[in-house]
Amino acid sequence: MVAMLLRDRLVARIAEMGERPDHQRLAAEVLGIRNAPPELARRLVAQALVLEDRREEWALIGQRICAAAPTGPGVYQLRDAGGRVQYVGKSNNIRRRLRTHFAMRRWRGIKPELARVVAARWLEVGSELEALLREAEWIEEHRPPVNVQIGGPALASRGIPARLVRDVVVIVPSIEGGSAELVAARASGPTLVQRTRRSGADLQVHGPRVWRFFRGGTDPGIGAPARRLAPLVFSWLRGRGANATRLDPGDAAGAQEWRELLRVALGDERLFSERIVVLNSKIRSSARAPARRGTAATTLPRP
Repeated sequence: MVAMLLRDRLVARIAEMGERPDHQRLAAEVLGIRNAPPELARRLVAQALVLEDRREEWALIGQRICAAAPTGPGVYQLRDAGGRVQYVGKSNNIRRRLRTHFAMRRWRGIKPELARVVAARWLEVGSELEALLREAEWIEEHRPPVNVQIGGPALASRGIPARLVRDVVVIVPSIEGGSAELVAARASGPTLVQRTRRSGADLQVHGPRVWRFFRGGTDPGIGAPARRLAPLVFSWLRGRGANATRLDPGDAAGAQEWRELLRVALGDERLFSERIVVLNSKIRSSARAPARRGTAATTLPRP
């Protein structure tokens, strides 16, 4: 195996050099890294030896993690022995994605942080949009060293049409049967994800809660401050979420009317198969039969 040959070559050359090996020569001749300063060369050689020793253990850990992972969509964390999050990712199939992380072909170029992974944690979700938001939340919370993008998403860098940057609630499937996720996004950036039953049994509480979110109010049921992840929502609506059902809170005169709009949308059997449009608290059209031009609908224009 190529990886084992690398370690064998290092060990052999170190033995040839005796008690005081030349780490710069080792780095150049075996690792292919030339002109490294002495201290850096020493660390590179030591790191290479440790990584090669850990290869088989890493493979077994990967097999165990992948065997336990679910096959549905969600987000996941890769953690080291100290419980520190080294990487956060998302996938429509968590097990399949984890298998790519632990594929043996990746070992030769693996980052040291990923070589130290001993455990994984995941959260199953009902939709791609929720996975995008949960991933961003975890990255912001844990600041994992392997993730490239750290910090909130920038609206300007995503090329989102201005007509999509507005207050909106997107209704997506939930991992919990009989429920949906209300993904609320304000044009100014904050987001809120609220799980609610499609029967409408929770709307007495959840309807006003989402209504207050758009008006900048606080609600003890919301908990943590809203995160500024709206650019992810707008970007998703522009692309893969173009046919998702969404409501415009500006179409409701008050909290009671807003609750009724939610009730009608949640109760429609086509909710997750077509983009439905609610007009005057009634289902008026779907993605297959768009509303008449000039009619004020509770959905955003299709991209």
